[in-house]
Amino acid sequence: MSHRQPSPSPRRRSVLRGSLAVPAALAVPALAGAAPAFALSGRPKAGWGVQAGDVTAHAGLVWVRSDRPARMIVETSATESFRNARRWRGPLLGPGTDFTGTTRLRGLPAGEQIHYRVLLQDPDDPRRTGEPVAGTFRTTPKGRKEGVRFLWSGDIAGQGWGINPDRGGYRVFEEMRRRDPDFFLCSGDTVYADGPIQPSVTLPDGSVWRNVTTEEKSKVAESLAEFRGTFRYNLLDENLRRFNAQVPSVVQWDDHEVRNNWYPGQILDDARYTEKDVDVLARRSLRAFSEYFPISTLPPGDEDGRLYRVLRHGPLLDVFVLDMRSYRNANSPNRQPDDATGILGARQLAWLKRELSRSRAVWKVIASDMPLGLVVPDGRTNFEAVAQGDPGAPLGRELQIAELLRHIKHRKITGTLWLTADVHYTSAQHYDPSRAAFQDFAPFWEFVSGPLAAGGFPATKLDGTFGPEQKFVKAPSRANTSPAETPQYFGEVDIDGDSGELTVRLRQEGGGVLFTQVLQPGRVGQ
Repeated sequence: MSHRQPSPSPRRRSVLRGSLAVPAALAVPALAGAAPAFALSGRPKAGWGVQAGDVTAHAGLVWVRSDRPARMIVETSATESFRNARRWRGPLLGPGTDFTGTTRLRGLPAGEQIHYRVLLQDPDDPRRTGEPVAGTFRTTPKGRKEGVRFLWSGDIAGQGWGINPDRGGYRVFEEMRRRDPDFFLCSGDTVYADGPIQPSVTLPDGSVWRNVTTEEKSKVAESLAEFRGTFRYNLLDENLRRFNAQVPSVVQWDDHEVRNNWYPGQILDDARYTEKDVDVLARRSLRAFSEYFPISTLPPGDEDGRLYRVLRHGPLLDVFVLDMRSYRNANSPNRQPDDATGILGARQLAWLKRELSRSRAVWKVIASDMPLGLVVPDGRTNFEAVAQGDPGAPLGRELQIAELLRHIKHRKITGTLWLTADVHYTSAQHYDPSRAAFQDFAPFWEFVSGPLAAGGFPATKLDGTFGPEQKFVKAPSRANTSPAETPQYFGEVDIDGDSGELTVRLRQEGGGVLFTQVLQPGRVGQ
């Protein structure tokens, strides 16, 4: 096995020397949640850090936020000295994007460590620039010998558990950063727009959990400004900013970016909201989401403005990022015998089948923002995810999944596995037709992780339609346990460059590996 060591490489460690020296306890940007002013003394500042996203062999996106109007400039280099740096002229940052901006870097060398720094330039005096903010990422290699390591998880600042300065903030991001992954797959619930953050919460043992708070996070998000403030909140954490500067992201959304269990066309019966039309809220959230994450298929990168996409990580890995929120039908008892819309929508399902058939990668990770065989209820009679607890033949949203699984089998597509979050515990399920009511599919694995910074919840029931067997689960015994009571979880995937062997590890914060599963390439029925 040719895995890299979990500690950062010397090149990466040295380029981040400055940011790593910041105390881990908590360092909040001076502007906190305030909107930038149009007339500020001094030079433009980028106190919210930098991010890279959707990195490929020759391209990547770099993100920044300014404290005032500024021109975004990105410099890249093969070394941390930035000798012979290449300069990229980015967008003018202003109130139309909440002073955020993304610059697409093209023509990068494959399989190399890219050092970058972002400078914010005064639009009225190009000679005046703020202090550069540095980051780094690795482009995707063309060959397979280097192998691949990535992490996944989700669910950040949920159920009222925000940035706690007494605990050093979101400590799990520092632990993940030290794993030195090629990228991080954030599997949804990147924020909790429907979850206000209060200054303190009393825990069952009488101790007090303290939160960093902002005005926008004091209520549910409804206006564009409130959604922007929600996405800004997590960036108050130094651990996350340091993580973002080192690890590029692949981000998808789920429900809490808008509101718990939302679906298109929903009209809310919730006294906390003055805006009852979820479609209006979703448009505002998606705009803020596109402003605060570097995603290649959102405007201006893609006219369709879709979140589903495929990221190709060399010959070893393709990641198929799904959107199970934007195209779904209404939550219901989910037992209809015909369902063309399902949870993906017809167009996205056709895209996924087509792209899976085209993939030549050894491994095809299906990044799902919701689990397949875990029963996730929405009230007493409706269901939120795919399964509805009926172990018989596929019904409702299960019909789309059955169609997809049948396609994978009949096209002889090997190396598929499903990664997800959402349920706030960690588990591993193996699906096998010999145990299933629907049997026209090849066996596969589904791995669940999360939360990263949210409440823990008990494990849900399994639905037998696709024959899941739970090989591992770790979950609290009661609902909404705080991060101080139960650990936070993330998953790790290592693909060996020599053998093509894929290893999944389910990890918990501060406690190492909970479960390991090794999968062999090119095989059906792992």
